[in-house]
Amino acid sequence: MYNTGMYGGTFNPLHMGHADCIIQAANMCRELYIVISEGKERAEVDVRVRYRWIYQLTKHIGNVKIITLSDDAPTKAEYTREYWMRDAEKVKSQVGGPIDVVFCGSDYDENSFWNVCYPESKLHIFKRNEISSTELRRDIYGHWDWLPRVVRPYYVKKVLLMGGESTGKSTLTINLANRFNTAYIDEAGRDISERSGTDLLMLSEDFTEILLQHKLNEIKAMERADRVLFIDTDTLVTQFYMNFLSDPGIERNRALSDAIDAVNEYDLILFLEPDVEFVQDGDRSEIIRDDRVKYSEQIKELIRAHGRNFVTVGGSYQERYEKAVAEVEKLLRAPGES
Repeated sequence: MYNTGMYGGTFNPLHMGHADCIIQAANMCRELYIVISEGKERAEVDVRVRYRWIYQLTKHIGNVKIITLSDDAPTKAEYTREYWMRDAEKVKSQVGGPIDVVFCGSDYDENSFWNVCYPESKLHIFKRNEISSTELRRDIYGHWDWLPRVVRPYYVKKVLLMGGESTGKSTLTINLANRFNTAYIDEAGRDISERSGTDLLMLSEDFTEILLQHKLNEIKAMERADRVLFIDTDTLVTQFYMNFLSDPGIERNRALSDAIDAVNEYDLILFLEPDVEFVQDGDRSEIIRDDRVKYSEQIKELIRAHGRNFVTVGGSYQERYEKAVAEVEKLLRAPGES
């Protein structure tokens, strides 16, 4: 067993090949330092995110420490020996003692960073498998199995389904989740709105709970999602329904809704048109039923007023499903893929 080892990389992103090397390196050392290289001028995942990935992967091991290094080289090709030597000295200073072994993949040559900067350390080479960071970045969703579970939530695409009452949002949300074998989020207000037996007697605090609960549900569901997460309704639709309640607390909830919307991010919004039959399931508004197009347009205007773009989906249930599936497949397609 080695006393002190070091394993470095950009981990942009961290993949299963890295994970295997880290586990093996930690097994062979009393103390393993993982060095994350950050290119401030290069398009990389935030170093704080990469740090968290590695911390979550290794926190149970006990002998792993993480170091971050920053450089201002515009490209990896311009990260030359001047940078190498400076950064190697930073690593040695932070380790504070001899580095017995440096771990790396087999994609190195005799003039590599490791040989030049750590001549006093033994070089342990892990045989590379088919996993490549470059290939992974080209097509994240085509190589989804290459991503550790701690990394996947970062890349999950969020698809929001919006629209008025009885446009098939809930059914389509679940159908899409089943089609793409992933997680979905129910409309949080469904059960809360029935606490008085009717949504006409909702309290302002009910809307506060709906707004907060829906966001918490989304955060939790991201951990379970596989490539894409489907979301039934959001804070702006909830804000629309506040207009039907006369309560002094509604303005505070409107401000809360705007605040949540400001931190929400969606990769695709599907807006379902009111051109299917209205189905009364016992608690749907007759006011909305009698002028569905008017209220649907009001929701659209609310969405636009908050700077959101959306794709309209109409027609039969089959046409809606086909259009939605095509839009999601387009979202998951690799750049440049037709």
